[in-house]
Amino acid sequence: MKPIDLRSDTVTQPTPAMKAAMAAAELGDDVFGDDPTVNALQARIAQMLGKEAALFVPTGTQSNLCGLMAHCERGDEFIVGQMAHTYRWEGGGAAVLGSIQPQPLVQQADGSMRLEDIAAAIKPDDAHFAKSRLLALENTWGGQVLPLDYIEAATALAHQRGLATHLDGARLFNAVVASGTPVQQITQHFDSVSVCFSKGLGAPVGSALVGSKDFIARAHRVRKMLGGGMRQAGVLAAAALHALDHHIERLSEDHANARALAEGLQGLPGVTAQKPQSNIVFVDLAAEKTAGVVDRLRAAGVLCTGLYRLRFVTHLDVSAADIQRAVTVLRATL
Repeated sequence: MKPIDLRSDTVTQPTPAMKAAMAAAELGDDVFGDDPTVNALQARIAQMLGKEAALFVPTGTQSNLCGLMAHCERGDEFIVGQMAHTYRWEGGGAAVLGSIQPQPLVQQADGSMRLEDIAAAIKPDDAHFAKSRLLALENTWGGQVLPLDYIEAATALAHQRGLATHLDGARLFNAVVASGTPVQQITQHFDSVSVCFSKGLGAPVGSALVGSKDFIARAHRVRKMLGGGMRQAGVLAAAALHALDHHIERLSEDHANARALAEGLQGLPGVTAQKPQSNIVFVDLAAEKTAGVVDRLRAAGVLCTGLYRLRFVTHLDVSAADIQRAVTVLRATL
């Protein structure tokens, strides 16, 4: 039988309707700024998130890096979670390519950083220190929805202390659907937001960075420097537009499948499945169960990742029936 691929929501294939939209896309040269489909996508996502402008980029990693480099100069600092993507999982790009110093802080179980830790990390205006310039948050974080009251408090603190704010919202729409919070109630607190089209929304490629017109103009120069300028990119932007039209509300199906997966593992000795808030399920195993477990599951037809815990991610190419089959395999294997 076909393996059930739960490694990530990035493994989705374009739907037939999405492929048709891509094939029919009106194209231009986006480096010259005249690809009408890219321009339509940028206008659409900026309007949805309540910002003045947007920039279409190939990847979420590049979107975040463009954002960090547009906010910060060489020798500046951004405050970020110890396990946040912009610090830990994006190759150190801010430091390597932007000469921006990360100041990582310990995160709480819900992905937040304590407000007192943020306040203490902001450096005084002194030549001995890097300039604290930016607070970067992430939503969702490990599939968990960052609480809105925390977002409000943390960004207010940053702004009061003269810092800008950036949201890594790779799975922002998962947070919106899971919490029922309108997207602009989240994004209004941030000076910039990165959102990914190639995760739960199911497009094959692409992210967008949104913010003010001046900010996006700076980010546009950074994108060029990083090699992110694409030519007839409307063929990709069309997929993202289709996803915005058709794949947001259906994220609730992925969340329900994640809950079914976690519930199906309850009661197994030495197996603890974290209750998911969106589409990611983390599973902790007793030490005697860990040896070769990812390979054993692959051989049995279930693909997952296991860098430090087992991680299963539901998406539009996984059905409720697939989840039931995955539960059977997992219970037998674990």
